[in-house]
Amino acid sequence: MRALVALLLALAAIAAHAHKPSDSYLALEAEGAAVSGQWDIALRDLEYAIGLDADGDGAITWGELRAKHAEIAAYALARLALRADGRPCALAPTVQLVDDHTDGAYAVLRFAAHCGADQVRELEVEYSLFADLDPTHRGLLRSRIGGEVVTAVLGPDQPRLALLAEGRSRWAQFLDYAREGVWHIGIGIDHVLFLLSLLLPAVLALSSRGWEPAARFAPVFWDVFRVVTAFTVAHSITLSLAALAVIELPSRLVESAIALSVVLAALNNLWPLVHRGRWLVAFGFGLVHGFGFASVLTDLGLPKDALLVALVGFNLGVEAGQLLIVAAFLPLAYWLRGTWAYRRMIFAGGSAAIALVASVWMVERAFDLKLAPI
Repeated sequence: MRALVALLLALAAIAAHAHKPSDSYLALEAEGAAVSGQWDIALRDLEYAIGLDADGDGAITWGELRAKHAEIAAYALARLALRADGRPCALAPTVQLVDDHTDGAYAVLRFAAHCGADQVRELEVEYSLFADLDPTHRGLLRSRIGGEVVTAVLGPDQPRLALLAEGRSRWAQFLDYAREGVWHIGIGIDHVLFLLSLLLPAVLALSSRGWEPAARFAPVFWDVFRVVTAFTVAHSITLSLAALAVIELPSRLVESAIALSVVLAALNNLWPLVHRGRWLVAFGFGLVHGFGFASVLTDLGLPKDALLVALVGFNLGVEAGQLLIVAAFLPLAYWLRGTWAYRRMIFAGGSAAIALVASVWMVERAFDLKLAPI
C-alpha cells in the first residue's frame, strides 16, 4: 500500500509542470569531401543554459537572439564532435536563423565541418548537448551520407554513433525509436496520469451505495484490457496521421486538450457519469493524445521510408511503456481494493490530486501562462 501511495504522490510532485520533453534536431549531410549540418535547438533550453532574455521581460526578441549568436554557436559546437574516417573535423558556424516547431521557437545553427578527407565513408558523431543540465534531453538525428538517409536518437544513453555510407540497418533504427517510445511514455506525465485515471476505478464496482470492491479479477482484467486497447488503437491512429502530415493541429490546442482529458477522466472517478463505457472515453481522448506523441516525429522531417520505421518503432515502444504501467499497477490495486486507504486515499484522493494538477496545466497551456513554481 505504501508503494502505491508513494507512486501517486511522486507523480503529483513531479507533475507540477508538464511539457514536451527537451529535444533538438540535428541534420548532417556528407557529399564527397564536404560535410555540413543544421542544428535546431529550442530557445527555452538555450535560455536556461546560457540566458537569452537580456531585459528579463519573458520574451526573447530577434535582437536579443542575434546578440547571442556567437555564444550560442560556441556553446553548441563545443558539445558536438565529428570524425570522418577517423579524422577529427573542425566545426565552423555559417548562418544562424530562427524557426518555429510544434512546441515553440528554435534557434537554427548551420555549420560546416572541415574533415580533411577526400571522400567521407564513415562519420562518427559524439553528442553531449545539455548532458550536464537535463538527463532527459534527446538529439533527433537525420543524416545523409552518399545518398543514404539514416535516423537515430542521441542522448546520455547513446552519446556516440558511427554513420556509414552504406547506411544503418532498419532494425537498428527501429530499436532506437522503440526505446524512445518507452522513454516518452515514462516522462510524459500527462499521458501517464490519464492512464492512471482510467485504471483507478477498474478494481471497483459502482452500485447504488457507491464504489465497492470488485468481486472477481477476471472482469477487472477484461475491463482494463478494453480500456487500454481502445486508448492504444485511438492514439495509434492519430499518431500515424499526424506524423505522416495528413492532419496538423496547433500544438497549444493539442496540449490544452490533453490536459482537459486528464481533468475529465479524474473527475469522472469522483462523480461517475460514464462507467460501463469507459473504453469509449479512452478511445475518444486517445485520439487527442496521439497528436501529442506525434510532435517528436513530425518535427524531425523524415523521408517517408525512414518515417515508417520510426513510426512503427515509436508506437510499439509507447505501447510497451503503457503495459509496464498496467502490469505494475493492476495487481497491487486489486489486492488493496477492499481497504479504506485505497478507496479514500488512493482512488478519491488520487483522482482529486490528478484533477487539480491537470487543471493547472490546462490553464497554463490554453493561455500561455506559467502558474506552477517549476
